[in-house]
Amino acid sequence: MGSLSAIDAPLKYPKARRDECVVDYYHGVPISDPYRWLEDPDSEETKEFVKSQAEVTEQLLKTCETREKLGKRLKQVFEFERYQVPFKRGHKYFYFHNKGLQPLDVLFVQDDLNSEPKVLLDLNEHNKDGTLSMGLCAVSDDAKYLAYGLRTSGSDWNTIKVLTVADRLSLPDTISWVKFSNITWTHDSKGFFYSRFAAPNGETTDAGTETNIDLNQELYYHVLGTDQSEDVLCWKDPEHPRYRFFTFVTDDGKYLLLDISETCDSVNKLYYLDISSLQNALQNARDTKILLPFTKLVDELDALYQYVANDGTTFTFQTNKNAPRCKLVRVDLNKPDDWTDVLPESENDVLVFSQAVNENQLITCYLSDVKHVVHIRDLQTGSLLHRLPLDIGTVRINARRKDAMAFISFTSFLTFNITYQCDLAAQVPDLKIFREISVPDFDRSEFKTDQVFVTSKDGTKVPMFIVSKKDVKLDKSNPCLLYAYGGFNSSLTPHFSVIRSILLKHLGAVFCLANIRGGGEYGEEWHKAGTFERKQNCFDDFIACAEFLVSNSYTQPSKLCIEGASNGGLLIGACINQRPDLFGCALAHVGVMDMLRFHKFTIGHAWTSDFGCSDNEEDFHWLIKYSPLHNVRRPWEHSNGQYIQYPATMLLTADHDNRVVPLHSLKLLATMQYTLCTSLTRSPQVNPIVVRIESNAGHCCGRPIQKEIDAAADRYSFMAKMVDASWID
Repeated sequence: MGSLSAIDAPLKYPKARRDECVVDYYHGVPISDPYRWLEDPDSEETKEFVKSQAEVTEQLLKTCETREKLGKRLKQVFEFERYQVPFKRGHKYFYFHNKGLQPLDVLFVQDDLNSEPKVLLDLNEHNKDGTLSMGLCAVSDDAKYLAYGLRTSGSDWNTIKVLTVADRLSLPDTISWVKFSNITWTHDSKGFFYSRFAAPNGETTDAGTETNIDLNQELYYHVLGTDQSEDVLCWKDPEHPRYRFFTFVTDDGKYLLLDISETCDSVNKLYYLDISSLQNALQNARDTKILLPFTKLVDELDALYQYVANDGTTFTFQTNKNAPRCKLVRVDLNKPDDWTDVLPESENDVLVFSQAVNENQLITCYLSDVKHVVHIRDLQTGSLLHRLPLDIGTVRINARRKDAMAFISFTSFLTFNITYQCDLAAQVPDLKIFREISVPDFDRSEFKTDQVFVTSKDGTKVPMFIVSKKDVKLDKSNPCLLYAYGGFNSSLTPHFSVIRSILLKHLGAVFCLANIRGGGEYGEEWHKAGTFERKQNCFDDFIACAEFLVSNSYTQPSKLCIEGASNGGLLIGACINQRPDLFGCALAHVGVMDMLRFHKFTIGHAWTSDFGCSDNEEDFHWLIKYSPLHNVRRPWEHSNGQYIQYPATMLLTADHDNRVVPLHSLKLLATMQYTLCTSLTRSPQVNPIVVRIESNAGHCCGRPIQKEIDAAADRYSFMAKMVDASWID
């Protein structure tokens, strides 16, 4: 049952113009789109709509009693030193560090682990307005140069700069219009590969607010010390304008690998080039405009191939080819049709990543019921040598094949971070704590983590983590936050959140993480079970998890808040349409809300691998069934006289999100307010429907710490008010 609003009176929403003349025909079916005008972010009408909606939201947030307390407490708690796991290049070590409230992490360098760290790059020095962030980072193999990507206002666009490691000298090299790319140095440090698009709308002064589709990416090589106009075009494919290109140089520096993908599906083509011929090939490309002579090793988009190691022409790859939970395979470039298994697919666990280390060893990380398990193996045979004694949680490895020392970072719901130093040369790998970071005033012994398996609508068992105080009462009185993603083969594993720790401690919240289908928690089969016509499984899984929490007395609908971002924002939008009675509050971040037109903007075309595309008639008929924008209904008209309304809803977006562009949230907001509130004289919908629009920010990343604090204080004080959660000192 939807809760009665926690506000004194229904909000007065600004009236948004409806253009009833905008009607599209999808395979003969008319679909109106009265808020099409909101797709233009630069129109005065859109700007006025955004401004007036921001005023409504601020009016509401001023009444949220915990807003100031949350902001103040978060600022206090974030004031502790944080370190990221170190990585090695040449003989030097690099790591990111934050004193506490620095807007952005600072990159440090050390000659060795015992020497005095020196600041290599501190973007805070030139970031007075807090709009800059680092999107890319690549140190050359000899540790002489750092190439890094600067992003403005959280946009996906990067401008690559270069500086010398020895003396922090900024070089004049400037590379523009880089997006969805990596930076790959050749081992001679003469230059690097990167991928770029043409400038949007010509040269624009505020890149990131555009919505035009990203097509025709091209791969270039930049020679250090030259102008971008002299960069060599290495690869393009105008016959496949949606292809994207990533490059890798093998550990021995002898081969360049070209990874080609089209969508977000876990498949790629894989080409290679002998780097000994690179300079001649680059000169030929300059003179003749002929692309680099890559050899095609895999030329079908039917599986994923990730480089692990090579000895000469013999390569080891991780793949999901005929192995949905992944395996390791080997091939000789001289015998490209002869592939052999090195490490077979596990019967139950998913091979997440494989890292060659200590010359002839291999670190493999498996996902076992959504928990990481780390093994040391023999690189040549794949045989198990050791299992590392790590707790239940999530790990990250930093090491290279030549390294006998690996850094292993560990986190869990109740552990912020422990970085281990693992001596792989020892007979039994020696695991020692290198650095342990704890959150001030957070006593992990007061809390607990449980994992349950919820039965979904079709009988599938769905794992869910529940984090709470040890003395939690199962009497339906707890405010509860349920989070999920469920898409693109992405797995949500245990990790610590400073913000979430405040909700647990000071709002008495129960936090739940649902590992629904569409993710990668159980491999490609689990992913595919939440795609295309099976997307409804994601919503059914999430709803089943919410029902579990209610039926087992963790909470009740009026005190249950649901949250998700991006594809998870879509999840929230669909679920409040389908079960508005089940939730008291909803937080939908940067969601894909218009499932009929998402592919027409920026990189949206890549998501068709999960969603399908309305241009296809079969796809249209399942998309229209759950598209959040097209399924807003008045629940009280279909409830047999019961009082049911939508939960209090906050949509969150950002003006420089050029991945899931703001039009998705804006069009849904206007539709919800019109259908549920402003089109009726006396609407039963008294729960607020509002939007929080972050300025100078992008798609969930690149925000300085104060913006993170402000955003958290706003959305969770909104949640606290709507689910009636009181502050606990």
